[in-house]
Parts: sequence; C-alpha cells; structure tokens
Amino acid sequence: MNSLLLVSCNFSHHGSFLLLRSGRSCWLRTLSARLQISNNLRESYRLLQLPEGEIVSPERAKESFLRLAKLYHPDSGAPTADAALFARVEEAYRSVLAHHSAARRQDAAQDEDKDPSSGVAPQHRHYLSYEGVGSGTPSQRERQYRHFRADKAAEQVLHYRQREHERAAAAEGALVERDVRQRSRSIKLTQAVERLVEDLIQESMARGDFRNLSGTGKPLNKFQHNPYADPMTHNLNRILMDNGYQPPWVLRQRDIREAAARIRGELLDGRAGLGEPLGPTERLRWVELCARAEEALAKLNKMVDSYNLIVPMLQMQMVQFSLTREVRRAEEAAGQCRLEQRQRRKEERKRVNAANVAANSAGARRSLVSWIPSWLK
Repeated sequence: MNSLLLVSCNFSHHGSFLLLRSGRSCWLRTLSARLQISNNLRESYRLLQLPEGEIVSPERAKESFLRLAKLYHPDSGAPTADAALFARVEEAYRSVLAHHSAARRQDAAQDEDKDPSSGVAPQHRHYLSYEGVGSGTPSQRERQYRHFRADKAAEQVLHYRQREHERAAAAEGALVERDVRQRSRSIKLTQAVERLVEDLIQESMARGDFRNLSGTGKPLNKFQHNPYADPMTHNLNRILMDNGYQPPWVLRQRDIREAAARIRGELLDGRAGLGEPLGPTERLRWVELCARAEEALAKLNKMVDSYNLIVPMLQMQMVQFSLTREVRRAEEAAGQCRLEQRQRRKEERKRVNAANVAANSAGARRSLVSWIPSWLK
C-alpha cells in the first residue's frame, strides 16, 4: 500500500516523491536492522539495559557499560561485585558494538552501491584475498576485513578474560576448601591430644601417682620473683590478689558454671520425678519444664557470648548451651538414677530379709533353749 501511495505521489508532486522516497529508504533500513536482531542480541540489549526497539549509538552503549562495570566489576569494591555477571555484561557490550559496526558497514555498502561511478569487482576476484571475507570492491573488502579482524580479536580477548575469571574463581574456591580442611584437622588433633592428656592425668590420679610429691600439704609460693616481669606490675598484682580481686572473666565463668549447674539440676529433678513412661499429664509438665529451661539457656548463652569477648585466651572460650543436649543429658541421668534407686531398693530388701531371717533363727534358738530345761524336769 505504501508503494502505491508513493507512486501516486510521483505523478502529482515530484518533490514530495523524493522526500518520501528518502524516508522510505531510511524506514526500510531501520526495519532491516530490526529484523536482523537475534535472540542473543536481544539478551545483550537487556543486560546493558538498552531499549531493544531502536539502534543505539556506541556512546550510549559505552555509558551503559561503564555504569554497569562500576556495579559488577570484581575490583570495584562494591557490594554488588560479581565476576561472572561482569563477564556477561562485557560480552553483551562487545556484541552490541559488533552489531552496530556491521549495520554501519551495511549502510556504507548500500550507499556505495547506489553510486553509479563506483566500480564492481569481477566475480572471479571476490575471494582472491582477505580470507574470503566481505564483498564488493577491494577497498570495501579491505575495510570489512579490518572490522572482521578487530571483532575477532575483541571476541578472543573476551573469551580469555572469561576463562581467567573462571580459573581464578575455581582456584579461590579450592584454597578456601583446603584452609577449611586444614583448620578442621588441626582442631581435631588438638582436641584429641587434650583428651589424651586429660585421660592420662586422671589415670595417674586414680593410681595415686601424685600423692607422694614433694611439697604436698605446703602452701604454694605464688609470689615467686619473675626477673622478666615489671616490678611495679608484679607488686600491683600481688596487692590485688591479697585483697581478693578477681578478673571479670573469672567471675563471669563462675556465674556461667553455677547457672548451668542450676538448670541441669532442675531438669534432672523434674525428669526423675515424672517417672517412666510419661503419661499425658507428665508429658505436659515435662514440656513446660523444658520451655522454662529454654528461656534460662537463652540468658545463659548471652553470658557465654560476653565471656568469650573478654576471656584472654582463645583456648578458654566456651561453647553455647543447647536445649536438646541438656534434655538428653537429663533423660539419661534420670534413667541412671532410677536404675540406682531400684538397685538400692533391692539391696535394702535383701538386708531386711536377712535381718528377719536372723531374728527368726535367734528367736527359735531362744525358744529351744527355754524348752529344754522344762522338758528335763
């Protein structure tokens, strides 16, 4: 319909025909550029936050790329830094520039084709050089080959940077995983050594190896002179210790241990008093007791956090208390208490039975002794 409208305008107004014809050529060029946009190019426009319905200038694409690079570049220091996303944005920017340069070359080729003075290379000379890239005159093919090589070099640089980013991310992940394994291994070894030393000390104490040590029963010389300590600091510490001063972390540790012992005692007494198995009423009472213990443990864990912040040595820090662990400990201790109570009751019954048997046998002997004289008479 537009062609008929333009032809009809040709017979009536020649000047309007030329203007409309030039506008039609621009419209067809824009339409052809729109039709050539692929799905990957649409994705590139979307990543660069550019409108898909129009041909953007390289300056506008560069501004959008720089704005996104400040957000996602791994060396920008921004909280939104993302190496993978920056690589995608950079690839999208290269694709948009390549599309723009291709459209510009196509427009230049169309303009040169419209020039009657421009010559056309013979068909057999089209693919004699420039790796078979491009079409048209040798100068046109040379320009197209230069653009092709520039785009290919940019694509290779982009792939190289992407591979470097992936390799760096993989190496960083491997280093982090290795550090975690080493730390966990060192912690396990330290804990194993500490348990071994504690077991050896307990065994030695049970055997009585520490009973015949020199100085047993004598007071410790706690103010022994230290040549490497400052005399003023030494005297101040001695004055504080003589007056009963204790560091804040020592007092906090004592409060934590007392509170933990109180909570464990309440759980143990409550569980031992409910019996086994639990009925509906006993279970409800046990749930209420656990809820109160949970509130107390929350306060106790806050004390543990404050203690860990002021304790001078890392090895003396404490872990937080868990309700599940304390409940399991209370149930196991209550079961052990019930077993001990049953054992004590059995032993008590045996003792009572033995006493009754002894009393009965003594009474029988006395009655026999009293009956013999009467029988002899």
